[in-house]
Amino acid sequence: MLPVLETVPELKYRDPWVLPLDERLRALVRGRVRVAYFYEKADNSTFRYRIYNMAQVLNAQPGEVSASYFFLDDLHALPTIADSADLLVICRARYDHNVNRLIGAFRQRGKRVLFDVDDLVFDTNYAHLVLHTLAQDVRDPNVWDYWFAYTSRIGTTLRMCDGAIATNGALAQQIEQFADVPTGIVPNFVNDEQVALSERVLEAKRAMRLAQDGMVHFGYFSGSPSHKDDLAIAVGALTDAMAADERIGLVLVGYIEVPEPLQRFGKRVRQFPFQDYVNLQRLKGAVEFNIVPLQFNTFTNCKSELKYFEGALVGTLTIASPTYTYSRAIEHGRNGWLAQAHQWRDAIDGALAAMPHYGEMVDAAAAHARANYLGAAQYPAIVQALGLQ
Repeated sequence: MLPVLETVPELKYRDPWVLPLDERLRALVRGRVRVAYFYEKADNSTFRYRIYNMAQVLNAQPGEVSASYFFLDDLHALPTIADSADLLVICRARYDHNVNRLIGAFRQRGKRVLFDVDDLVFDTNYAHLVLHTLAQDVRDPNVWDYWFAYTSRIGTTLRMCDGAIATNGALAQQIEQFADVPTGIVPNFVNDEQVALSERVLEAKRAMRLAQDGMVHFGYFSGSPSHKDDLAIAVGALTDAMAADERIGLVLVGYIEVPEPLQRFGKRVRQFPFQDYVNLQRLKGAVEFNIVPLQFNTFTNCKSELKYFEGALVGTLTIASPTYTYSRAIEHGRNGWLAQAHQWRDAIDGALAAMPHYGEMVDAAAAHARANYLGAAQYPAIVQALGLQ
């Protein structure tokens, strides 16, 4: 067992957003300005980052802006929602008669409708790129049917809105080119539940003086089987490094199989199943280095830097491909490392060589993450993107 996992026990988790409709309606009407968020059905990825976290920040400012969230199953109460809210934010929703009815209800009342999206999944011109990047079977016509329908329906909803909100500048530029609407930027960030556990993990890690079990652990955290091609970018470098240095261990978390070249290292490779987003912070804090290899293209350049800041908050340093967001978050050699596809072995060696200064780098990364990726830090960006300033 990794020492941090022994020191910080697993939390008993439940989805904090599971609330009855009447309670969510009461939350909506508490503020002077009221924002209704819409998502098809709650999940722990896009919904959490782009709606639950946003509402948590807005509702922390009593008396000003209040926010709540609603789903397809709530649209029987659409007149009440539309009457109560001043603004609607639709997040990554596929167009259908319900979405049309939702937008129409707000339009009839003279209220603005915005669209929030966190991926380049609204323009069918990029469908081929998305399928290849996500390791989809491009020989299967059903895959093409699904992704073209999915992408075009999201794009249709986006074009019906008055404006948009993106996670970064690269994605905002794509939105503006596609839909010709003004687009604000609100990065992804952590919520209060993640912060509370992350502080405990970082404190425990520092108490150990950042020395755990005599090993140096690299971690790869996957939320989807589609990331196997990303990991493949670093497998050769990891294999060579582990062969050269018996101190190195690898932790794989989520929907990922141990690549064949790494199977030779036996117990030095540890696997953990997919985690809820809070307890995932324990596992991220249990490794020294978090690796984020990404294929470098327009799709990945539009993605968030969340693996960097979630790792930084628990004292874990990141080695990442230099995409748009990671190259802006990571200052190479100070709070992490950047590695192009041919540079992964050099980056791993550089990380190992920096171990005497690991504590200083952890402090730099954690301070940067706290300053930029906690909810309170994003309040001004949220209200500006919503057009409330």
